[in-house]
Amino acid sequence: MLRATYLPALPAPEPAMKASPVMLAVLSALLPAIGSAASTPAKPAPSYTVQQRYALGGEGGWDYLSLDPTTHRIFIARNDRVMVVDANTGKLTGEIAGMQHAHGVALATARRRGYVSNGKGDNVSVIDLDALKVVGQIPVSGKNPDAIVFDDAGGHVLTMNGHSNNISVIDPAAGKELTTIALSGKPEFAVTDGKGNLYVNLEDTSQLVHVDLKAGKVAHTWPLAPCDSPSGLAFDDANQRLFSVCDNQLMVVTDARDGHQVAKLAIGKGPDAAAFDPQTKQVFSSNGEGTLTVVHQDDADHYTVAANAPTQKGARTMALDAQQHRVYLVAANPAAKGAPVTGFTLLVAGSH
Repeated sequence: MLRATYLPALPAPEPAMKASPVMLAVLSALLPAIGSAASTPAKPAPSYTVQQRYALGGEGGWDYLSLDPTTHRIFIARNDRVMVVDANTGKLTGEIAGMQHAHGVALATARRRGYVSNGKGDNVSVIDLDALKVVGQIPVSGKNPDAIVFDDAGGHVLTMNGHSNNISVIDPAAGKELTTIALSGKPEFAVTDGKGNLYVNLEDTSQLVHVDLKAGKVAHTWPLAPCDSPSGLAFDDANQRLFSVCDNQLMVVTDARDGHQVAKLAIGKGPDAAAFDPQTKQVFSSNGEGTLTVVHQDDADHYTVAANAPTQKGARTMALDAQQHRVYLVAANPAAKGAPVTGFTLLVAGSH
């Protein structure tokens, strides 16, 4: 039923006066517009689903995924090797052997080099991204290098060392560790802004650290409460926002300029990675329970949980293709701790 429309008060008409043609025309124009506005539905958020599953197989656990946007190859840290998969076809392109509990692969695509953190070797393997082979190895003084990133601004490789609570700064051209940066807790994932700043989640203290890479020291340490055990981290450069995903099913959004918390969102259980798509304004959390939480950025300080899309149990890490707006995840068949891995699979999630 159409609601009454109130117009400004007009002088009382003479009893015999009829509605003027002008007034009738105005009312005729207003009524369809009001009805149209009332019936127009809100634009729905994109719905993400798993669109392809590619069986890869093979033994061993896994950790981070990295996507080379120039070749559309996915590099999967797979314990004693790195699996390389064609993202378009899901076919295994090759395997790079010789790793020692590989955690992640940092890509320097312009140099056609990749850098693999070896947690049990306390070193970084240098790989040729085209030949898909190891071409060098760089020892680090830090213990258990885990997350690893390449800083375009300084041209350095940075490892987050989980057992020594520090960061190794590596000069890949010289093939050596230059220095370490002490942290006040255990580092998890990290991101750079390409302008000399590094941001790192501290898992055991539930804090977010801002590192000034030019000065080689921690500039700020910010609390993430009520976040517990932050792991995955993503960055929105345009709005200077950081997205930390936490074990207690929260995503915390932080202003990278001053560290103040701007939002917190409910996500799935067991997250281990986060990603941000600057074109679609979607933030993702891959959750080990078998869901992909999709959060829409309404503006810099306001967010809406758009979906918790089903994936597969164990699909806790991911890589985002920001060109094709696809999310790549990996998982295997459920198994008891210590049992052999079976059914290792690449999942491709997209919107429709």
